[in-house]
Amino acid sequence: MDYMLAALLGYLLGSIPFGLLLTRMAGAGDVRQIGSGNIGATNVLRTGNKGLAAATLLLDLFKGFLPVFLSWRFLPDAVGLTAIGAVIGHCFPLWLGFKGGKGVATLAGVCFGIAWPVGLAYALVWIGLLAILRISSVAGMAAALAAPIAAWLTGWPQFTPYLIAIGALIVWLHRANIGRLRKGTEPRVGSAKK
Repeated sequence: MDYMLAALLGYLLGSIPFGLLLTRMAGAGDVRQIGSGNIGATNVLRTGNKGLAAATLLLDLFKGFLPVFLSWRFLPDAVGLTAIGAVIGHCFPLWLGFKGGKGVATLAGVCFGIAWPVGLAYALVWIGLLAILRISSVAGMAAALAAPIAAWLTGWPQFTPYLIAIGALIVWLHRANIGRLRKGTEPRVGSAKK
């Protein structure tokens, strides 16, 4: 029962569609009708409002961090399931017909919730590659793949299997991006293209 509660806690908090809520409250319309149709920060940036994009990024990160933080305190044996639940909630929210984001910022929050060294390693890969390449999908996938390695190397190997599963999900959700990368048509951050 504790494991089910942990996964449900993660899912419910992770499924809050901050990108959609913020763009609607700001009068920027339905973010699902813009750019890629994604509810995450990269697509919110395509509204032209950097503040909304930054707020979406921080809130998506927080909704990954909070359930893991709570699980550590109340259901410590189920932290890994809480982490998976949070990312699945973001990617497949019940409230939006199971069509959400790609989980990159939420996984960042999860990593910080697991242990700050894991979060720091994730952030360094994500931000570093984003700054160098300015291709959000590459930075996000690389960070997701680095997370289980970081957990293993920084003394949290029990979370490696969970982070491998989440990383595989994030790469799968980026399959259209991978196709565009192969064709050389993947947009850079700040581009108006889909």
